[in-house]
Amino acid sequence: MTSKTTLNAKNLEALGTERLAALLIEISTGSAASKRRLRIELAGTQSSEEVIREITKRLAAIDRSRSKIGWRQVKTLKKDLETQWKVITDTIAPSNPAEALEVMWRFMDLASSVLARTADTNGTLLTVFRLACTDLGTIAIKTNPDQAALADRAFSALHNNEYGQYEGLIPALSQALQRQGMDHLKSLFIAELNALKRAAANNSRRVSYADSLEQRRHEAAVRTSLRQIADAQGDVDAFIETYGDDGTSPLVTVEIASRLLAAGRSREALDSLERADRVAGEPLPVEWESIYADTLEKLERKDDAQTLRWRWFERNLTGEHLRAFLKRLPDFDDMEAEEKALSYVIAYPDAHQALRFLLTWPDLEKAARFIISREAELNGGDHELLSLAADTLRDSFPMASTIALRTMIDFTLGWNRAARYRHAARQLTELETISAEIADFGSALSHDAYTAKLRIQHRTKIRFWKLRRF
Repeated sequence: MTSKTTLNAKNLEALGTERLAALLIEISTGSAASKRRLRIELAGTQSSEEVIREITKRLAAIDRSRSKIGWRQVKTLKKDLETQWKVITDTIAPSNPAEALEVMWRFMDLASSVLARTADTNGTLLTVFRLACTDLGTIAIKTNPDQAALADRAFSALHNNEYGQYEGLIPALSQALQRQGMDHLKSLFIAELNALKRAAANNSRRVSYADSLEQRRHEAAVRTSLRQIADAQGDVDAFIETYGDDGTSPLVTVEIASRLLAAGRSREALDSLERADRVAGEPLPVEWESIYADTLEKLERKDDAQTLRWRWFERNLTGEHLRAFLKRLPDFDDMEAEEKALSYVIAYPDAHQALRFLLTWPDLEKAARFIISREAELNGGDHELLSLAADTLRDSFPMASTIALRTMIDFTLGWNRAARYRHAARQLTELETISAEIADFGSALSHDAYTAKLRIQHRTKIRFWKLRRF
């Protein structure tokens, strides 16, 4: 049975409206965000117009502000923005979708001014705007909009997309725009693309490098919008056309082939992939290889596809290719093939590539045995891989974790990498903890013996040993 002091709606109702009101006043004192939320709720008891007035007032205040938003303020502003956004979608939109759509556009208009003055290195605020952008479409559908006018508004917004806040706008609005609106939006971008091409041709000899870069950036943005329109309309040929002369870039052929495959045009997908530009001696991207094999399957060339998947796995230990290969084998055959593949990995010449595969496949038992058997081939300078190994194997395979940590310490001290002394000191402390879990070090030195060896070999590295004390 739930305690009567548990914070839930039913228990709070027992306090009565008068006591709750007093508590809300007390709790909101000194909290501007709480006060704004309460004012919005009070406005909602009068009319949606009052709520709209409160929201637009707050949006205007945020827009007027010119102060820098430090990383400490990002969390508070995120909460503030999310409050305004949710009130628009949950309170205004159900009863007044047309006004909600207008207020939502105003909300999205904040993005440029907010992001221009923020230290939002993690993209926290940008994510809020990108998620909110999807609600433009949800609300617009309810308004039975003028499709041409909505397309014009979208076209304008996409020209104010410096931070990518509108990257999902066209997919979000596609249902509300319907065929007529999407065609209108497409015509606007085609006209703009043609104008850019004419300008580039006329200015080719006198344009500055900076202006040339801006022209290319602008044209790329227009082509991206046309691709999104083509995807929304299911027009594969229009999508392909947007790439022009760039259609042979390997990753572009992947994009084209994926759409041709989805449209049942497998032969054309293969042709597109085979036109991909190649660099002598360099493999094509994994994405290209994967869809190439999938395309062969669609063309009833399953054996060829499987042969390539296995060959590509053997070349670079690509887990994606091995998974695709195993997935297509009958039951039990896949288990035998996996063991064969893992045996190949264990004998692979590049120890680091093999270890990375075993850790991420994952087969931690084999990874642990691999570290122990091929310890001499490990390079302690690969801190990323060996830290991953030490952390991943720490609980179940402490001896392998110990070897990974010792390898990094030996590299740091042996090569006098003073910038990493602090990490090495921490790793040595971690080794001391792990050593208590190892009953038998086998042929390896015990922790005490290893530490004594370090003290003899690196006794002159005073800075390291000082760090070791803390």
